[in-house]
Amino acid sequence: MSLIESEVVVVGAGYAGLAAALRLNDAGVDCAVVEAADRVGGRVLSETRADGLTLDHGGQWVGPAQRQLLALAARFGCATFPTWETGRHIEVWHDGTTVPYLGAAPAEGPGIAEYTRVTELLDELARSVDTAAPWRTPRFTEFDSGTADSFFRAQTADPDALRRLALAVQGLWCAEPYEISLFHVLFYIASAGGYEQLMETRDCAQDSRFTGGAAAPARAVADLLGERLRLNEPVSAIEQDAGAVRVRTASTTYEARRAIVALPPHAVRALRFSPGLPLARDGWTAHSPMGRVAKVHAVYDTPFWRAAGLSGIATLYDDGPVGVVFDNSPADGTPGVLVGFVYGDRLSRWAELDPGQRRAAVLTSFGRAVGERATRPLDYTEKDWSRDPFARGGYEAYVTPGGWTGYGRRGWREPTGRLHWAGTETATAWNGYIDGAISSGHRAADEVIGSLQADG
Repeated sequence: MSLIESEVVVVGAGYAGLAAALRLNDAGVDCAVVEAADRVGGRVLSETRADGLTLDHGGQWVGPAQRQLLALAARFGCATFPTWETGRHIEVWHDGTTVPYLGAAPAEGPGIAEYTRVTELLDELARSVDTAAPWRTPRFTEFDSGTADSFFRAQTADPDALRRLALAVQGLWCAEPYEISLFHVLFYIASAGGYEQLMETRDCAQDSRFTGGAAAPARAVADLLGERLRLNEPVSAIEQDAGAVRVRTASTTYEARRAIVALPPHAVRALRFSPGLPLARDGWTAHSPMGRVAKVHAVYDTPFWRAAGLSGIATLYDDGPVGVVFDNSPADGTPGVLVGFVYGDRLSRWAELDPGQRRAAVLTSFGRAVGERATRPLDYTEKDWSRDPFARGGYEAYVTPGGWTGYGRRGWREPTGRLHWAGTETATAWNGYIDGAISSGHRAADEVIGSLQADG
């Protein structure tokens, strides 16, 4: 068993951990970074296929309001390009009806009036949320005691509006409306600056993509850290006493004055802590399950749907597995790529199929979105985040009813002795996004720097 000593040890090399380590490095603080996987990026995974095409299997987009991610990308020269959205978008309904529309959202259609009214109410309520101290929000306990589903059904009986609202929840949190706290929905909307920021493309969260894949800035930070970053080192236990923190893997003990734990809540629960975590912290992670999502790509020689006047953007309210489709082609449009998302209960059903059945079901959805030719791709790949050995879900954890009320104040991100907590789930701005992960790493690093100075 080897021993590595540093001032700070960072557990996790997703964007939160890397941002923390970079902040510490810039401040001249010696740190070590320990990562269980054989790569950096966490829930951001950019794969280069055999033909050289880069596909993003995890988080991939950046919007102009996500300043932390844009600043990191600019620092390392990681270029972006606009998401393709030119042409008619498509809605596919449960009765097989296909409805084309132009613009950010359909002006009319099944349930659209009631959907718009309810989402405007969500925006209004979200403006009351105190993102820095959520428990100070008016009606905090009331909102946190119910689900998004109970709120939606209290507001409208329109079945098509409820289908639209359900797909919005599935798309944003990879969960079903009956699973998630209404307060968490409001908090999340507030952290992004409004519902439209979360849902739309141009000038919003899905505005642009990275030319070299969304993991490009993460890899650049990893290169800067060099040997201070250790991959393939799953942490099994974290111990602390009055003088030090010890992070243990199968081969190495990392000893430091402080530690930053930058892991998803599920991964935190898999570790042994000595002494044990406070009840509030343990309760918080217990009430923060990971979403259920798979991301599926199909590759074609060209983006043929563009020639037909279609954008490749589709929302599907039918009984197929795919809920949302985007044109995910590279910047030069060659080859053509469609990406689809399988969320929540749809994922649970789809994941039980054999590989051939899963592929056929997804390609049927793609065919409904852009035409029959989509059922015959050159390449096909899927990433089920629920089966990822480290994330065990995606793209973020959400909070179940009562989680914020019972455990948020002391368990959300308050330091635990010499342990400091990072991760996109701890962010006050762009919670759940890469940008939120980066800001959380900055906050945790600043806490540590202040603590080291206070320790003397």
